[in-house]
Amino acid sequence: MLLRGAPTSDQHESKEDFDFPLGILASEIIFLKFSPFYLGYVAVGNEPFLSSYNGEYQSYIMPALLNLQQSLARANLASYVKLVVPCNADAYESSLPSQGAFRPELTQIMTQLVSFLNSNGSPFVVNIYPFLSLYGNSDFPQDYAFFEGTTHAVTDGSNVYYNAFDGNYDTLVSALTKIGYGQMPIVIGEVGWPTDGAMGANLTAARVFNQGLINHVLGNKGTPLRPGTPPVDVYLFSLLDEGAKSVLPGNFERHWGIFSFDGQAKYPLNLGLGNKVLKNAKHVEYLPSRWCIANPFRDLTDVANHIKLACSVADCSTLNYGGSCNGIGAKGNISYAFNSYYQLQMQNEKSCEFDGLGMITFLDPSIGECRFLVGVTDSRSLSSPPSSASGIAWVSLIWFFWTLVL
Repeated sequence: MLLRGAPTSDQHESKEDFDFPLGILASEIIFLKFSPFYLGYVAVGNEPFLSSYNGEYQSYIMPALLNLQQSLARANLASYVKLVVPCNADAYESSLPSQGAFRPELTQIMTQLVSFLNSNGSPFVVNIYPFLSLYGNSDFPQDYAFFEGTTHAVTDGSNVYYNAFDGNYDTLVSALTKIGYGQMPIVIGEVGWPTDGAMGANLTAARVFNQGLINHVLGNKGTPLRPGTPPVDVYLFSLLDEGAKSVLPGNFERHWGIFSFDGQAKYPLNLGLGNKVLKNAKHVEYLPSRWCIANPFRDLTDVANHIKLACSVADCSTLNYGGSCNGIGAKGNISYAFNSYYQLQMQNEKSCEFDGLGMITFLDPSIGECRFLVGVTDSRSLSSPPSSASGIAWVSLIWFFWTLVL
């Protein structure tokens, strides 16, 4: 579709993500199967209207769109490839869905943008994350973030909202209506739930949310303001965890994947294809069953720099508050950091030295839900840094959900 694998609606995209050699916003094309043709969405930037950017990219949007549209027309692709600008849900605001409106400083640019999208047959793409609402607000009702029913329903005139997704979606519908485009097609570019790295981010919650969302969309109930009309497309974020992603917004950022790094489904998920659920990757070749842990016979007083080095390369986000490995103790933390680095280095013996503070063991040191991972053999596979897997992740994810919504 249009998303770069890493971006979320958490306002952490670096400015470099918008730089482009020709002076326009970065764009990407991922084609979707649409028999008998291929329909493509081209993303012009990603969430460029984030409030944290203070309008820095607004002046680039329309020139970039016009420039690219002309290029598509010259290549006779304008009928098949549609330009979109994925927006963060903070582009609009309201206390009630029916009062939804774009932020005042965005009214003019949004009117221009939506007019362009409408005239070229493109949808409005938005990223919606109920998890972030829950994570960022201690007063946010937890059950309202899911689709299982709530004791905190929101009444808006004659309409009642039983989940945050519908409320957020209809707030956008109202905002579009206020600028004259109430029937604008909407695509959910990103939506999902992380499985680790924060309170509330776990396997059970992710399964309940994602399955609830799928059932909700496939039920074709729509929302109070668009009854019987679900979003045009919905894309779950994401296929795989991204172990090198920025954790500035929160440690959960590295754990959005439906599959673990080795292609194993984290939990059963039915995509609406009969009784079928996600299948694990086959023929995965793992490294030998050995781990790097803290040497119990050495003084670990001066281990801090080694942990810092290990975690600057490997992913240690599960060790922090809310993570699945948060409660394994000081020595457990050291061992987890050492092993994460060791596996990323393809179990190179020297990578477990740490000035004599590390040692290799053949006994699995995993504790409860905290798993000490073993890498896979191919350095180009899913155990390698996520940047190399993100393209595969999005192409595969899009294929999954294109089959889902057809």
